[in-house]
Amino acid sequence: MRLETAATRLLRIDVPVVQAGMSWASSSPDLPLAVSEAGGLGVLAAGPMRIPDLREAILTIKRSTDRPFAVNLPLYRNGIDEVMELLLELRPPVLIASQGGPKRYLAQFHDIGTTCLHVVASEEHAVKAAESGVDGLVVVGGEAGGHPPETLVSTLVLVRAVVRAVPQTPVIASGGFVDGAGLAAALSLGAAAAQFGTRFLASHESTVHADYKQAVLAADVSDTRTVGRGLGMIRSLTNAFTDRMAKLEDSAADIEERRTEFHSSTLKHAAFDGDVVNGKVEAGQSAGLISALMPAADIVTSIVQEYEDATSKLPRVR
Repeated sequence: MRLETAATRLLRIDVPVVQAGMSWASSSPDLPLAVSEAGGLGVLAAGPMRIPDLREAILTIKRSTDRPFAVNLPLYRNGIDEVMELLLELRPPVLIASQGGPKRYLAQFHDIGTTCLHVVASEEHAVKAAESGVDGLVVVGGEAGGHPPETLVSTLVLVRAVVRAVPQTPVIASGGFVDGAGLAAALSLGAAAAQFGTRFLASHESTVHADYKQAVLAADVSDTRTVGRGLGMIRSLTNAFTDRMAKLEDSAADIEERRTEFHSSTLKHAAFDGDVVNGKVEAGQSAGLISALMPAADIVTSIVQEYEDATSKLPRVR
């Protein structure tokens, strides 16, 4: 099963399906390994991982497959220099960096042969990253879970703007994609692949708490909201935490009061402890399109099959 694009050639994968690096959900080998083995790009989320655990996870993936995989590295995380030293030692095939500028890492990782993708959420940052020499871009639109752009420009518009601005740089579209129709939409915008986050969150191999997964399955497309503007805004499933934040934001509460409430809840509370009432249950609007947990390999296969079905039904110009 192959679907060739600029992204599959760049990343040496079979199909243009990228699993998003999601803290706690893909901070172990299980999910990225399953996705890479199925022909997509599995992504290990290094953000919350301790150095020894990160080392062992990368070595486990390398021992278990010869397929390409990526490590997602938020450049703001504590101990970033030590993490970068470890990655330079272990040489992951692909690095996906976020929350910072490419100049911090690009030359070092290119020197060891690692393909470098950079996450952006605006046309301006996309142009700067492309000019710095990154190999590709992950462009995140407003529908995305986790950290969408504060402008909330939709993926439909943002990806098209970036593709037009940097036509020589492969783009991976992210935000709102859940199936093969979404992949077809991404490729039609000029992207070379689509990144799927919430869809793989609801997989057997995802290592978030079972209650987190069930909350995603129970969600409708309107059951997420963004909170924390100016504080590291997130898109999360609506719950008691988001209700409290929304009340403070709507009443124009003092920034410190909002900051205290925002940081009283964490993603770990939901993903690790299973507190889906007061934790940050980060998920995209696409949660409302997901009705069942599936093995990650089956998700990859179904996306490609649905893509083929969706494109076969498109009307042709006569």
